[in-house]
Amino acid sequence: MFSSIPIMLIEDDCIDAISVKRVLKDLEVTNPLVHSTNCREALEYLRDPNNEKPCFILTDLNTAEMGALEFLRVIQEDDVLSQIPVIILSGSVSQEEVIGSFKLGVSGYMVKPDGYKDLVETIRTIHTYWTLSKSPIGNLASSSA
Repeated sequence: MFSSIPIMLIEDDCIDAISVKRVLKDLEVTNPLVHSTNCREALEYLRDPNNEKPCFILTDLNTAEMGALEFLRVIQEDDVLSQIPVIILSGSVSQEEVIGSFKLGVSGYMVKPDGYKDLVETIRTIHTYWTLSKSPIGNLASSSA
């Protein structure tokens, strides 16, 4: 993953958003962070040709205005946006929601840990995986500019 490509966080809970931002800072992640409070706002950002596409999207499952499952349906219909990895970070342990998320192309489903230390390890794992993984995002970034 290129450290100059943004990471998108879709999180409507202020405390959770602050926690993720803090973890990224503590892990010395240098990617810029684009924070949207809901999936509809995130779609507006993603559809704007002037905005750089994120290397991955980390989203809560249930956000106001549009939930992540509806968001996944929309981006799966877009040839460019469907290439961006989406990771669900949710408090829900519902097997139905996990299965539904994967059917809609999610790249991973993580349950929000209770403690900060566990959140650090979860975010570290996600970031390490996407740092090592090959991705079309570099090509997206250069083709969207």
